Amino acid sequence: MVIVHPYFLLLLALLPLIAWLQGKRGTPPAFLYSSLNLVKGLTGLRRSRAGAFLAALRWISLALFIIALAQLQLTKSTTEVKASGIDIVVALDLSGSMRTRDYDVNGQGVSRFDMAKSVLEKFVKERPDDRIGLVIFAAQAFIACPMTLDHDYLLDNIDRLGIGTINSDATAIGDGIITALNRLRNVKSKSKIIVLMTDGANNSGKIDPMTAAEAAQALGVKIYTIGLGNREIVERLGLPAGFLPDEETLKQISQLTGAREYRGDNTEKLRGIYDEIDKLEKTEAVLKKYTQVRELFPWFICSGAGLLLLEIGLAQTIFRRLP
Repeated sequence: MVIVHPYFLLLLALLPLIAWLQGKRGTPPAFLYSSLNLVKGLTGLRRSRAGAFLAALRWISLALFIIALAQLQLTKSTTEVKASGIDIVVALDLSGSMRTRDYDVNGQGVSRFDMAKSVLEKFVKERPDDRIGLVIFAAQAFIACPMTLDHDYLLDNIDRLGIGTINSDATAIGDGIITALNRLRNVKSKSKIIVLMTDGANNSGKIDPMTAAEAAQALGVKIYTIGLGNREIVERLGLPAGFLPDEETLKQISQLTGAREYRGDNTEKLRGIYDEIDKLEKTEAVLKKYTQVRELFPWFICSGAGLLLLEIGLAQTIFRRLP
């Protein structure tokens, strides 16, 4: 809740004083009698509360108008954010093999996707000054979130992901790289990287992974690759070779772009990429972070106007006074 003009609320403190002064002065009588004995014969006479009720409506409506002047808003502040970091696009594999539960966490089997998702969320939270985007790929590649400093929005998008979100029948690594590269093409920062997380070999898409890597090299974008999956468990389960990453291709992609290839067969190795990113050259930029603002003053104006019209209507009908 934001109050744009809080000093208007000081007027609310004057309302009780004005009401007290008006009540002390009283209102002019409708009739003047020389003696109360003239009306003693009338029975059932009692003090009417209609005037007090009408006055209350009027004071409440005036208070609502004052609150409207203060301009209350429901908002998250729009601020300028100084980003001292790097521009990163994470390309995450969502192919069906990512369901394989070959990671062990506290004695429980965890799927490759859940492990990659957990590490990615931690990665985002630990880098508040970096612009981070997200690309997902399987048989095709899509933008899940553009590069942003609004990491709450990015984390919400990560949380919604799941195997089956897109066609998970194949793995288009080259398309994933190109889609991520398009996010970085016109970025002016000095440090631009792609973090590619996959558990298989390229078997789909229109772009060969090495062709995509050559394009990244030409644009000065480094591609850090992370191969997911535990070879020992895959072999013990008797799963085909397609359930393991193409380590040679991933290594060539990283070397061509001046980066490094990681073998993430456990949680500690997956997090090892963070230390490497910290060593990259950083750049500064001032960016604006925009959020939606909801104005509340129309509600107070409409409520105050409604009470004022009600007071006028009652005063002219069932609570009408003698002139």
